[in-house]
Amino acid sequence: MDLPRDGGERRRHRGAGRRLAVAGGAAAGLALLTAVLVPARDSLSLASIVLIYLTAVVIVAATGGLLLALAAAVASDVLVNFFFVPPFHTLTVENRDLVITLAVYVAVATTVSVAVDLAARQRAAAARSGVEAALLARITEAPLEERPLKAVLEHVRDTFGMSGAALLESDADGEHPVAVVGQPPSADPALSASAGEHLRLVADGPEVFAADQRFLTLLATAAARALQAERLATQAARTRELTEIDRLRAALLAAVGHDLRTPLAGIKASVSVLREPDLQLTEAQQTELLAGVDASADKMSDLVENLLALSRLQAGALSVHPRATALDEITAAALLHTPAPPGRVLDVDVPDDLPPAWADPGLLERVVANLLTNALQAGPPDQPVHLHARQEAHLVHLKVIDHGPGIPAEERERTFAPFQRLDDHTTHQGLGLGLAIARGFTEAMNGTLTPTDTPGGGLTMTLTLPVAP
Repeated sequence: MDLPRDGGERRRHRGAGRRLAVAGGAAAGLALLTAVLVPARDSLSLASIVLIYLTAVVIVAATGGLLLALAAAVASDVLVNFFFVPPFHTLTVENRDLVITLAVYVAVATTVSVAVDLAARQRAAAARSGVEAALLARITEAPLEERPLKAVLEHVRDTFGMSGAALLESDADGEHPVAVVGQPPSADPALSASAGEHLRLVADGPEVFAADQRFLTLLATAAARALQAERLATQAARTRELTEIDRLRAALLAAVGHDLRTPLAGIKASVSVLREPDLQLTEAQQTELLAGVDASADKMSDLVENLLALSRLQAGALSVHPRATALDEITAAALLHTPAPPGRVLDVDVPDDLPPAWADPGLLERVVANLLTNALQAGPPDQPVHLHARQEAHLVHLKVIDHGPGIPAEERERTFAPFQRLDDHTTHQGLGLGLAIARGFTEAMNGTLTPTDTPGGGLTMTLTLPVAP
């Protein structure tokens, strides 16, 4: 990873500039104070003047730190000696008491500067400890899975006033960022702390004086745990996905085992009878056996087609080619593909003047055929199945209505899962793929498939598609 090399140099320049600015302000303040006091030295005692300068040194200690305060104490002592101790404008002191006064002033100024700096450091440490405790409490009180890594890095950036923070991971190719907040990491970060094996927390921004390395290490540990939680969550999601795949495979094997054996057994039995030379079959009997072979082959073809469609849906490899599609033509084609059993009544009301739907004709025919098959299986033989289509604004609706037992509201979503049917106790009615494929194909065409209750009992499946532009 190529990192910028000038981050540390920029921080050093900024730190030096800040120190020069504070020192310049202190020097200017002492010079201004001297200019104000010199005209009034005849009316002020030396003790008063020394106390005024001592106050200035305390202010410098509180704002600029110990070293600058010591320099201000020495400088103010020289100024008092030069401008306020006779003989004026020299560093000579004729009176022994004045020598003691100046020496005591320097000692007191030094002591006060040390005390002020120590108190400031203690206040800053106490405030920082409070902030650290509150921050760590917010980070650690949440469960691991609820601690996003970037949130921890944002805490690091905001707490230390950095322009960017990152968690780096090292491998055979060097270090590379796992997560970054703000500016990308430089080669010479302002803050750096180990976050565990092969991990390092870094932050770029202004130079930090006397950073609390213990606190930074705690934050680095929190970042490492957040990374671990995210990776564990990813692994758990992958495990759940694999578990679901295994469940589907088990259901597939259980259901396919039955649905393949039944037509294969029928084909095998019919062909064996047809090939038996000792049997004298009439033409009607032969026709009946061949019809059974044909029906069993159709069942196997439908089964394989459903399984292929489901695999394309789950793999995200379904090809959709929408165009303006006449709903009445698609309904007629689906009825030819799924003829009603003898004696069943189909009530079809799909006007030929409906605007075309924006859909893939092949997928739409399959959806209508699957819905029709499901309605024919669910409804009683003496009740009709209705196919009604209407336009509403920029949408067309096709309703497939049966008068069967219906589906409880809490069970409806489950019926759209592969290998699920209302009873779920037997496999004699097929694999339960029809509704799963119908919804998958519909959503791939930007449509919706909604189950509702049929007035008087039964289930109404409403297929909604946009009108072709």
